[in-house]
Amino acid sequence: MPSTITPSLSRVLLWSACAALAACSAPKSAGAPARPTARSAPVARWLGTWASSQQIPEPRNALPAAALRDATLRQIVHLTVGGHELRVRFANVFGTTPLHILAAHLAVPVSRLTGAIDPASDTALTFGGRSSVVIPPGAVYYSDPVAFNARPLSDLAVSLYLRKPPSPQTSHPGSRETSFLLHGNHVAAAQLPGAMRFNHWFFLSGLDVRVHGPAAAIVTLGDSITDGHATPNDSNTRWPDDLARRLQAAPATRRLSVLNVGTGGNRLLRYGLGPDALARFDRDVLAQPGVRYLIVIEGVNDLGMAGLHGPLTAAGNAALVRNITGAYRQIILRAHAHGITVIGGTITPFAGSTYYHPSAAILRDRRAINAWIRAPGHFDAVADFARQVRDPRHPQRLAPRYDSGDHLHPNPAGYQAMANAIPLSRLSTPEHTGDPSH
Repeated sequence: MPSTITPSLSRVLLWSACAALAACSAPKSAGAPARPTARSAPVARWLGTWASSQQIPEPRNALPAAALRDATLRQIVHLTVGGHELRVRFANVFGTTPLHILAAHLAVPVSRLTGAIDPASDTALTFGGRSSVVIPPGAVYYSDPVAFNARPLSDLAVSLYLRKPPSPQTSHPGSRETSFLLHGNHVAAAQLPGAMRFNHWFFLSGLDVRVHGPAAAIVTLGDSITDGHATPNDSNTRWPDDLARRLQAAPATRRLSVLNVGTGGNRLLRYGLGPDALARFDRDVLAQPGVRYLIVIEGVNDLGMAGLHGPLTAAGNAALVRNITGAYRQIILRAHAHGITVIGGTITPFAGSTYYHPSAAILRDRRAINAWIRAPGHFDAVADFARQVRDPRHPQRLAPRYDSGDHLHPNPAGYQAMANAIPLSRLSTPEHTGDPSH
């Protein structure tokens, strides 16, 4: 009679065979310690160390088209985190014709007054191995990486030579940094005698360093208060600059960069002098290499403009508060979808503003919005800028020692106070787990 193997016996035999096979393949010294594995090296990746937001310059801040024909444009930027390998991001975001850069160089500037550079530091940039590049309309373009020893909190000169500018121009009007323009190709020139001078950046949107190990970028999204209105030119005394210095002063936060994408006149709900905060969010926040934190202070221009031409109805004021806090919710949702921690900055006082002349109802709206910002469950943390710079006797006004004089923009001492209000305990440099190419 043939033998019968039951299903349960079949499973037992299969298990026994597998166990025997595993035993045969196991090391003979089962008790021997495992061989140590080499610790993986930190992944190299790009981190933004400087950035600016882009817009079409209004006529008073644009350059005549003839000025940019056959011209060298030398622009100074102030880095936050340093590094030994850099790349530059150029922008033709608003151009409807190509941007043709015939040559571009990096160097260490030695004079903010003349644009002079240290010739020993002069380094040519390439684009796909070539010295020139054509950037399509509406696009941004990275240079090839280049070896360059850039120190933290140092200045860098970016020189580019244009044969013919695109139209419209892509610019950051409120650079508060002197730029230089001279006809002809002078990208490697140590001096620029007779150069035109102005305080705007053109076609320049970012600079990155390659880092190894823990590092992260903090993006500061805001309006002219973040852009540094009322600070002296070439002083780097905007509140994001002060924050960068705070971070560099402590070993635990030295690998955190600060990317200032403040734009003068910016609003949450409508275009101002440039795209509103929601419209530019992807380009100015999400696209920044290494971004992990976002600090938002937006809304004063929405409040000011709403009441500039007459009082609102009660329903209008309620809708204004609802729409502003709704925009904050959208910023938080979009940032969280990309793993970004969002710190909400309270709107600073502006009673007595010589431009907006806010009504009592608009000032109540500011208080309601700030209460929403401070309430748990909205932002991940709060930078209470308003309490830091307000006049204790008149909380709807800037403290006199922090007022630039227009009762809207803080002065450099006020910007330092704002930087001091940011909770560094909420900032760290965790290991990066994303795409190393970013």
